Amino acid sequence: ILQCDSINALGNNDTYMDAVTADVISSLPSLMAPVPFVGEINLTPYLAAVGIFISLSILFKLVLVVLLARLRHLSLKTQTDVDDVIIAALSGIRAWVYTLVSLFVALQFFTLPEMVDTVFSAVVLAAVAWQTIEIVLCFVEYGTARFLEKDEDGDGVVDPNAQTASHLVTLIARIVLWAFGIIFVLSNLGVDVTSLIAGLGIGGIAIAFALQGVLSDLFASFSIYADKPFRIGDYIVLGADSGTVEKIGVKTTRIRTLQGEELVVSNAELTAARVQNFKKMEERRTAVQFGITYETPHDKVKEVNGIVERIFEHIDGARLDRVHFTTFADSALLFDVVFYVDSPDYAAFLDRQQQFNFELMDKFAEVGIDFAYPTQTIYHKAM
Repeated sequence: ILQCDSINALGNNDTYMDAVTADVISSLPSLMAPVPFVGEINLTPYLAAVGIFISLSILFKLVLVVLLARLRHLSLKTQTDVDDVIIAALSGIRAWVYTLVSLFVALQFFTLPEMVDTVFSAVVLAAVAWQTIEIVLCFVEYGTARFLEKDEDGDGVVDPNAQTASHLVTLIARIVLWAFGIIFVLSNLGVDVTSLIAGLGIGGIAIAFALQGVLSDLFASFSIYADKPFRIGDYIVLGADSGTVEKIGVKTTRIRTLQGEELVVSNAELTAARVQNFKKMEERRTAVQFGITYETPHDKVKEVNGIVERIFEHIDGARLDRVHFTTFADSALLFDVVFYVDSPDYAAFLDRQQQFNFELMDKFAEVGIDFAYPTQTIYHKAM
């Protein structure tokens, strides 16, 4: 009977696995058979390995099929979508992964060359680590989609900024999980990971110092998502620049200006600057000033307020706040008019203001009031 050794990935369980396989083989009858150039060998370990490989492969498949069928049946009776995530995670288990595991168990009946043993152990552990990471990521994506990807406006469309944050969290989770997965595989292969972890820590600090600008923009993107000063599609003013936000990335935000070019601004700069968001505006307020000549009769000057009030009674989507005769200027009697337009749209605001200007000119022409312009009158007296 051939003796068997367990592979290095089992670590402290080597002796235990040797004892188990030895007990299994000793309990089976010996099947001796002649082999050319080798002589007579016992076929029992080979048959046992093949039987275990086939049995485990079928068992894994049956368990998955039965478990998935049961979960799908239960999911029809529940309102939560957590069971759907579990079904998706289990459905993602690849057949080649549990086939490798079955082969790994079957080969415990034999002593493999050290190099082959190490390589095969690394392959099996990497496959198991990859499959585990994929299952965990299913739940991570579900969590980020549930708690981050929200419809803030209630229009049935997920905020693109929330999608960006969700994808960023998923990416970070994937990187962290793979880091732990690699450490797990190396540790089970007998590699001393203590010095590796220490080196990664020191290297991480050095990289953080070297990439502090990038990391600053990265955390700024999280700040933009959490605070929501603006979102994709908002029209913002940033200093001397303005435009519509097209994309909020990990490092930069892209803004399409009115001239058509794309303005790229770092996220750190956006969080530190004063930003005007016109998309948040529910209505527009404006102040208009106009002047009439000093030659205007006193009674007509008093009629100006009423003329302006009657004009706004006929302008849809606009309401007058106040109108006052405010200033005796050098060459005009100045009036201040403040009104609101019930729309954040700039074009709609200009339409109302234009309508007011046209009607004011028509009314003044009807009653004989002249607009003032800079003039200078010189009085001279004969001596």
